[in-house]
Amino acid sequence: MRASLLQLSVDSSDSADERRHRAASLVRSRAGDDLVVLPELWTAGAWAYDRWGLDAEGVDGPTAEVMSAAARQAGVWLHAGSIIERDGEGTLYNTALLFDREGELRGSYRKIHRYGFDTGEATMMGGGDDIVTVPTDFGVIGLAICYDLRFPELFRGLLDAGAELIVVPAAWPAARLGHWQLLTRTRALEEQVFLLACCAVGTHGGMQQAGHSMIIDPWGTVQGAAGTAEETVTVDLDMSEVARIRTELPVLRDRVLAIGAPEQR
Repeated sequence: MRASLLQLSVDSSDSADERRHRAASLVRSRAGDDLVVLPELWTAGAWAYDRWGLDAEGVDGPTAEVMSAAARQAGVWLHAGSIIERDGEGTLYNTALLFDREGELRGSYRKIHRYGFDTGEATMMGGGDDIVTVPTDFGVIGLAICYDLRFPELFRGLLDAGAELIVVPAAWPAARLGHWQLLTRTRALEEQVFLLACCAVGTHGGMQQAGHSMIIDPWGTVQGAAGTAEETVTVDLDMSEVARIRTELPVLRDRVLAIGAPEQR
């Protein structure tokens, strides 16, 4: 299958609507791909907390409407990054959206681990409760977002739920680029999955975002990577590699200290 990461520039100088139309055009240009991925909070911006309440929307709001149409027009599975979701009770969530080739919303994931250390996301948003995987015609996709990378138990849960490929949209700070590069490769290697990590670039809310989006194979090897500009990373993936590597190096079979680990013989 062919996967593309759309590493968008999210800058305070343009509007959410301008970014929606730019992103939709980029998605449509990827007709022929199987999976296209966008960054975290690329419409509202991940760092301008004062805008979150104004830019919040439903999972059927303007971003979902534009992304659904783009997925259908391109004939791709589209991981539309994440939005600021407002639920019926007014609670905000950082929510990822996954559309199928017909533009149907097939999965949504509310970010479980909220970043901010008692500020920002940690105080302004609710946290999700559910581990989310979605079956597709090329494999089972697991959903995580940015700060989730620092919590390996979530990724082990995604593995146990059948994930063969995990998508991580992000707006990771450039100051901790080394952590981003280490954690993404580690999560792919330890779960023996393909990991698609799509990070925004540009400066938003005073924060420079890291970019360096990556597609990583189950050996932890980077198969494609971006730099610090708006660009697209495309890689052809052989999904049979997941089963082959898990058979060749069966570390997951030897788990002991884990809920859901195989019964020891």
